Amino acid sequence: MGIFKKMEQHGYEQLVFCHDPASGLKAIICIHDTTLGPALGGTRMWQYECEEDAITDVVRLARGMSYKNAAAGLNIGGGKAVIIGNSKTDKSEALFRAFGRFVQSLNGRYITSEDVGTAVEDMDYIHMETSHVVGRGVADPSPVTAYGTWKGMKACAAEVWGTGSLQGKTVAVQGLGHVGYTLCKHLHEEGANLVVTDISEENISRIVAEFGARAVRPHEIYGADCDIFAPCALGAVINDETLPRLKCRIIAGAANNQLKEMRHGDILQDKGILYAPDFIINAGGVINVADELQQGGYNHDRALKKVDGIYNNIEQVIAISKREGIPTYKAADILAETRIALIGKVKKTLLP
Repeated sequence: MGIFKKMEQHGYEQLVFCHDPASGLKAIICIHDTTLGPALGGTRMWQYECEEDAITDVVRLARGMSYKNAAAGLNIGGGKAVIIGNSKTDKSEALFRAFGRFVQSLNGRYITSEDVGTAVEDMDYIHMETSHVVGRGVADPSPVTAYGTWKGMKACAAEVWGTGSLQGKTVAVQGLGHVGYTLCKHLHEEGANLVVTDISEENISRIVAEFGARAVRPHEIYGADCDIFAPCALGAVINDETLPRLKCRIIAGAANNQLKEMRHGDILQDKGILYAPDFIINAGGVINVADELQQGGYNHDRALKKVDGIYNNIEQVIAISKREGIPTYKAADILAETRIALIGKVKKTLLP
């Protein structure tokens, strides 16, 4: 399928190829939808095997940001950028400043932030060339992502067990990085039992020592006896191999793209497992950085209050799922698409 045909099919607005020979920059910026406002999404730096892989990744991620931002109630659209290169060896001031000039050339249609392979110091270089960057003055967004995930998990619990309390529930947490650690902290303080795993023995030891968690090996987490499975590491963990092993009633975690294929969401529905769509429940991070765009700059309390709304967003997804008789992953798309469509109509009626 040609690139313009693909853009038309999925509603993409703009695909920008950025090349600066002096710094070695090769980047792609994708703007999916700006109905709700300028497109916001991070810049990922990754050593793709080929340019086609980079294009596939950036367009998929940009569309995901449109849905995440819309469902979170933010007045921003969706976009993403990728820089082709090794984040360990290819970074330089010149490269990120060159990228910043390309961002600036879009006149505010795209706002960037950090993502996989990029960090706050990289955003500082970008900011030397453009004001259209967020995430520089905000502390690590991981705790806010974890907080929103915890809130969404409680909404799922209220649906399944009639109460949002997680006291006494067993939660299997996969991935104990910054987000996973803070999620475990919230769960422990509420009185939940923890089963955990990670590829890092240091991360596991810390959680076991601080929160009394029971550790299992990475491949054992899928078959753990638990009430809730919380993927907080890699994507595509819900697949043909793992699905038959799951013993949980709820899947609610912070990892992106948890379903390897959309059909796996249908299987979860058939198995009676409530799935909290990832772009709904893990929106705390983007809500947090988007608060920088408010008049007067970032306010932590205001951002957290907005993140509290993830509980209600999960409730809305569940309500759509039950009303339409569809899996929750499809209901989440409807929630986002409906808001984009309604606001688009409002804007058209307000045109002079």
